[in-house]
Amino acid sequence: GATIKSFIEDSGAGIKISPQDNNYIGLSDRIVTVTGSFEEEMRAIDLILSKLTEDPLYLQSMNAPLSYSVGTAAYNSSYGPNGVGGRYPNNKEDRGNSLTIGVADEHIGVVVGRGGRNILEISQASGARIKISDRGDFMSGTSNRKVTITGSLRAIRAAEAMINQKVASVTERT
Repeated sequence: GATIKSFIEDSGAGIKISPQDNNYIGLSDRIVTVTGSFEEEMRAIDLILSKLTEDPLYLQSMNAPLSYSVGTAAYNSSYGPNGVGGRYPNNKEDRGNSLTIGVADEHIGVVVGRGGRNILEISQASGARIKISDRGDFMSGTSNRKVTITGSLRAIRAAEAMINQKVASVTERT
């Protein structure tokens, strides 16, 4: 807490960090929200990154492959993203990578969450763009809705793991 407080005072930016108990299985990442003028935000980000690079475990984790659970999925590069969007549309790593998975229609609500909250959190935490097919638009021969995840391979894997975790949380109760 003291480090973040000093970053807030030094930069003049608002800095909020998501709670530790809000993590997804296999991911220890937390969401950092920085608000303020452009200069304040850049200063805060610089302070945060400088602090992170002092930690050898952080540097090691940045080079480690991302582990994730494998669900039933079909890679489909021809099923492109819904629009180009994203903060870095010219980043080649983010273009053309997409994964379409099926989620049972009765479980899509837990993935989306009230007011879209869950899907927004998953998208923000993973860095992936997520598109869910319309009601009645199922994967061929199933009652599974199409969930298309687009972004870098790391973002896709993280989003897929988080979606699988949400679905597992409701299937364990039934």
